[in-house]
Amino acid sequence: MATPSPLRIDDDVYASAKSVGALVGRSASQQITHWARIGRELEAADEVSLRAVARVLSGRGDYDALNHYEQAVVRASWTERMAARLAELDLEQEFVAAGEGPPLTTGG
Repeated sequence: MATPSPLRIDDDVYASAKSVGALVGRSASQQITHWARIGRELEAADEVSLRAVARVLSGRGDYDALNHYEQAVVRASWTERMAARLAELDLEQEFVAAGEGPPLTTGG
């Protein structure tokens, strides 16, 4: 039986785990555990070179030289990075600060 232990989880990870878990019949905790196990196995897999993945993610490697497993890891990282950047954006505030005013809306 699993021993509960306190762990801080980012809000976006928890929300994703909650919504994905609901679709597959898992609690958020069970979904996070599932993802952690997948990550553990992926890092241990002979088919995935974490060094090659790290080189691509740092801009020092060629994405096309990776195998399809490694490309999947890179795409997942890129997706996570893009989601984080989008969550940080407040374009309306930037437009107002630049004197551009609020975005225009079209009436229906």
